[in-house]
Amino acid sequence: MKIASFNINGIKARLPVVLDWLKEAEPDVAILQEIKTVDEGFPREPFEDLGYNVETHGQKSFNGVALLSRLPLEDVVRGLPGAEGAGREGVDDEEARYIEATVVGEKAVRICGLYLPNGNPAPGEKYDYKLKWIERLSARAEELLRLEEPFLMAGDYNVIPQAEDAARPQDWVTDALFLPETRAAFRRLVHLGLTEALRARTRAHELYTFWDFQRGAWQRNDGIRIDHFLLSPQCADLLEDCQIDKDLRARDKPSDHVPIWVKLAA
Repeated sequence: MKIASFNINGIKARLPVVLDWLKEAEPDVAILQEIKTVDEGFPREPFEDLGYNVETHGQKSFNGVALLSRLPLEDVVRGLPGAEGAGREGVDDEEARYIEATVVGEKAVRICGLYLPNGNPAPGEKYDYKLKWIERLSARAEELLRLEEPFLMAGDYNVIPQAEDAARPQDWVTDALFLPETRAAFRRLVHLGLTEALRARTRAHELYTFWDFQRGAWQRNDGIRIDHFLLSPQCADLLEDCQIDKDLRARDKPSDHVPIWVKLAA
């Protein structure tokens, strides 16, 4: 089973890019972030024509996540648990950043697709929301770990885990993506018993998933790695490969992110 994650930065702007990628890469499951549309505005038909089941958790103009699957999607859940009073200013969290479903191939795998808050400017209200969101994600991971079944949490984490995950780490020292508190929260999540798929396969440097549209970042390879797959122990046992589709960033009208994918024996 090939499962990919891709922050598309707007489905209306990126539909041809995403469709071409799906035809070429042929993932069994695609986890999309920043669809930037309400559910009824998502163009389901082109994906259904390619054989994908479509589930979305959308929001007007911002955020939004989706699951595309050639296999049936079961027990779909929209929204990260623990939303009550978890939003900024203490109100309920209404931002569309999380979707879960079970995909059944040779084995059943629970897919958790996420778009973690950016958190800038930090310190501040938005950064507090980011750290709280990671706490809620960790709590959900603990619940799923107790089931001792294969699951993965994948998407745009907006976290640079280590200095080696940025071409110019010195440029990020005051950014919410790289602050010590952010990286510590990410480590606590991983240390619950999860495996970071790419680093389980390679320790190579210059493996990035995001290049800013500004200042010629792509041309200078001034990238960062912020899109990750975290696997439960039962899911990590199925891991066969993890790769980044870097070349997509060089195409016409690209997203500022590129896809990352895992292949599971499932």
